[in-house]
Amino acid sequence: MTSSEPRTTEINEQPTDALFKRYDALGVDDKLALLYYVYEAMGSSITPAAPEAADPELAEPLIKALYDMSEADQLEAMRAVVRGDQSDISQRYGGLSANNQLLVWYGWAEAMGDRIVDMPSDYEAKGPLSEILSDLKGMEFQSQISLLREAATQMGFSNVTAPPPLAETGVTDSL
Repeated sequence: MTSSEPRTTEINEQPTDALFKRYDALGVDDKLALLYYVYEAMGSSITPAAPEAADPELAEPLIKALYDMSEADQLEAMRAVVRGDQSDISQRYGGLSANNQLLVWYGWAEAMGDRIVDMPSDYEAKGPLSEILSDLKGMEFQSQISLLREAATQMGFSNVTAPPPLAETGVTDSL
């Protein structure tokens, strides 16, 4: 899928879906900045959102994989995940469940400025990013989580594809 093609989402609420589409049109670094700001503002609320659904044993190795990299390599690894590039980190991320993907971003955000490259001190959210952040803050918590989950699941590389629907093939998978 090229960046100019609209993505389908699993978001059921039209305002949240519209906000996701605005987020999806952002550049890679603005998407990273949005994730950073969201986790700064909502971090303590995100992990308890589905505690039994995430598996820290699966997410932790990927979180820690960035620790031994240079800051430039860390930033490039996160960019590769956002772009959906076929890289080691992006493939490992793409193989995780949505809740574990959220946990990875939470772990990376928690380590920013310590074990993970931090936002530049002079960075300021402007233009569309600033507007999206403002609109996101005005949404109900569940809508915020829906948008964040959608963003997380649209990232990473995976070559696993869903089977074609029955209506398309006329054949069901056998047991």
